[in-house]
Amino acid sequence: MPFDILVAVCLGYVIILFTVAFLAERRAERRRMHFLRSPVVYTLSLSIYCTAWTFYGAVGYAARSGLEFLTIYLGPTLVFVGWWWILRKLVRIGRTHRVTSIADLISSRFGKSNTLGVIVTLMSVAAATPYIALQLQSVTLSFGVFAAGTPEGWALPDQGATALWIAGGLAIFTILFGTRNLDANERHHGVVTAIALEAVVKLVALVAVGIFVVWGLGGGPIDMLARIDASKIAEWHLVPGRFAGLTFVSAAAILTLPRMFQVLVVENVEERHLATASWAFPAYLMLMSLFVVPIAVMGLEQLPAGSNPDLFVLTLPLQAGQGNLALLAFLGGFSSATSMVIVAAIALATMVSNHIVTPLWLALRRSDARGSGDVRGLVLASRRVSIIAVLAMGYLYYRLSGGSEALAAIGLIAFVGAAQVLPALLGGIYWRGATHVGATVGLVTGFALWAYTLFLPSVGEVGVLPQSVLDFGPLGLSWLRPNALFGIEGIDPLLHALFWSLLFNTLGFLVFSMLSFPGPMERLQGVAFVNVYDQSPAARSWVRGGAEAEDLLSMAQRILGAEPAQHFFQAQAAAQGKAGFLPDTTPDFLARLERKLAGSVGAATAHAMISQLTGGSSVSMQDLIAVAGETAEAKEYSARLEAKSEELARTARALREANDKLRELSVQKDAFLSQISHELRTPMTSIRAFSEILMEPDLPDAMRAQYAEIIHEEARRLTRLLDDLLDLSVLENRQAQLNISVANLHDLIGRAVQAASSTRPERKFRIERDFPTEHMPIFTDTDRLVQVFINLVSNARKYCDAEKPVLRIEVKKRGKRVQVDFIDNGSGIPKQSQKLIFEKFARLTDESRAGSAGLGLAICREIMANLGGTIDYLPGQGGAAFRVSLPLRRKDPAAPPLEEARA
Repeated sequence: MPFDILVAVCLGYVIILFTVAFLAERRAERRRMHFLRSPVVYTLSLSIYCTAWTFYGAVGYAARSGLEFLTIYLGPTLVFVGWWWILRKLVRIGRTHRVTSIADLISSRFGKSNTLGVIVTLMSVAAATPYIALQLQSVTLSFGVFAAGTPEGWALPDQGATALWIAGGLAIFTILFGTRNLDANERHHGVVTAIALEAVVKLVALVAVGIFVVWGLGGGPIDMLARIDASKIAEWHLVPGRFAGLTFVSAAAILTLPRMFQVLVVENVEERHLATASWAFPAYLMLMSLFVVPIAVMGLEQLPAGSNPDLFVLTLPLQAGQGNLALLAFLGGFSSATSMVIVAAIALATMVSNHIVTPLWLALRRSDARGSGDVRGLVLASRRVSIIAVLAMGYLYYRLSGGSEALAAIGLIAFVGAAQVLPALLGGIYWRGATHVGATVGLVTGFALWAYTLFLPSVGEVGVLPQSVLDFGPLGLSWLRPNALFGIEGIDPLLHALFWSLLFNTLGFLVFSMLSFPGPMERLQGVAFVNVYDQSPAARSWVRGGAEAEDLLSMAQRILGAEPAQHFFQAQAAAQGKAGFLPDTTPDFLARLERKLAGSVGAATAHAMISQLTGGSSVSMQDLIAVAGETAEAKEYSARLEAKSEELARTARALREANDKLRELSVQKDAFLSQISHELRTPMTSIRAFSEILMEPDLPDAMRAQYAEIIHEEARRLTRLLDDLLDLSVLENRQAQLNISVANLHDLIGRAVQAASSTRPERKFRIERDFPTEHMPIFTDTDRLVQVFINLVSNARKYCDAEKPVLRIEVKKRGKRVQVDFIDNGSGIPKQSQKLIFEKFARLTDESRAGSAGLGLAICREIMANLGGTIDYLPGQGGAAFRVSLPLRRKDPAAPPLEEARA
């Protein structure tokens, strides 16, 4: 097959993947999640375990080592069939604590220690590097098979260039669909769906090649069994130690590989999907392994001596002239490699961003925790750069290692490295006495031994480890040779590295955990993780902090985005009985906020960010009692008392706030009546005085005209005031006549801006608008709506105290409703005044600074209620910010406005 056709087919396949991922993302954005939440999609996404190692390498493994290849599939099968309760606990912990990666889980469990997160991140990146190199190598080799034109040829003129192009393409795809959002609960639906499609492609491809080999080349199952019996694979002898070791390391990989943790825990949308995966995923593995031995036997029998057994899946169809089948096999291998690299890059980039980049940024800005800054942009940018860096490291390893033909050997190096997390992982979720000291010692020891005994020797040929160290040990100490630690020789290198690294890893974890004592936060997290089925979503660990709710909202907006953060704070305020205001910074609220932020930046980073604003955290007495392990009855009784106490506290707080509000309104009412009297008396006095002057018979005509004009203006002023009072009364009683018509929202805002330009015209004032978003038809009482807009623009022109005042008008469509935000860059409205600004007795400033009766915002509130909408003050925006929300179509003016607003 011509090489250019092969490239075109690959590009077409990638376009299909892009399309599938894009459509899945669109469905997720529209909340059409039925298919995306299917257990079938979840199970198929687990197939990223079957990478190029299992697609190509399993056949090569069988050709070289007989039935030992079965350990690749046996380990995961044992976990899903026999120990799926471990998986269920991991999923429950991940959902409860909003875990974003395996590093985040370890960090969160051991006192939210970011140091552990960094260690696990570095270990994971190092362990994944050989595996990514393996995927690049497998795709490069498969390209070479087609480019060479003969089945026995496999080398491209420049393999490095091909691998580089592949790595670049994978980086682009991963960045486009793996870094679109931050919240772990939003998940990567596009990526997961594309991976599910690739799972089907690689299964169909391998089974198709297997059927062709058994029935097309082998003469049927009976003849194929005879060929297997006569091959050297039948002479394979079981080595119990190696077989058990490889089965164990494959089982560990299911739990500890970052990419497997990503799809197994982070991308899980329903815990019950594990029930389906517990039998469906082993069945998938069985189908993937069903034809491995027949393909290996037939390749050894029919292909020339010296042919690469890892490529038998491709070269057998090509030798038989089955170009289309070979192309399908190529796409299967391509799918196996790309799906693994994409998910691994997402998982590793998340870990690097959450545990290295963001904490460093926080440390550099520690003195300005309340300052502004685009944390969301920083996190997304760091993840994109990390994806590129991870793939670059994989490419570099591929070039340094020289492209070993034994794919299985490279994969096993990565498996043993990932297994170093296992003691801390299992100990953390089942042993409350495990400490971060023990976890740190175990992880560092195991990682160092793995790197010394297995990882570095794999690239030793380029001088990472001198040959003298490999042959004679460091400083000539032969008992420290990487392949013969403590003088023990003759053990398989992989088993040698696995044994010593996990032995010292586990011993360090156990011994130092028993010698150290966990701190309060560790004990709290230990109870929450070990007893996750008995705990509420997350144990409370904060005391009432010193941070203002506005500071916390500002921080949350920089991470979650303005809309999600505001929605979260509004919901929490409503739960506290403070709808329309900011919530109190209670321990419950801080704990919920921490969990919300943890879904975006990880548990340790979220904890650190809140600590900067609250001045630290501490553990309540109830938490310490729970950690000490009191009985279930005592805890239940304590919970009831606490719930009662919180309910009484909320009621008392609501009564205090209502009493304070009534007191303030009483004062405001007196000021209002005084102001109204003043506003009425002033024009009436002027009218009376100047009318008496006009009665003078010898008054000059010029003065008579001047005084008549004054009387006219004062009468208009008096009329306007009376109209406002009457208008407010009509609106409050829902007796206003609405004239519903259609208009362009852009035109209405323009009318309001132009009408309000007479307010302080001598002052330079900039208004920022996004014209394209404003163009939409709206059915409402346009004059009333413009009246609201004019009031808000005028208020901004009057009261914005910035040196260079700016008003930003933002329009957002939300389903069948529209939101219009008016945000200035001034100092905003004081917190104590925010709850009164819409009351008819309230004034934003004192009498000396305002020339009206202070009815503007009260009238705006009633207008919006009559239009089926709302007007709210948005705290935490830097300046004064108001949001007008109303339906795009006000259907029935006679309908109760509040009911329509709810609809």
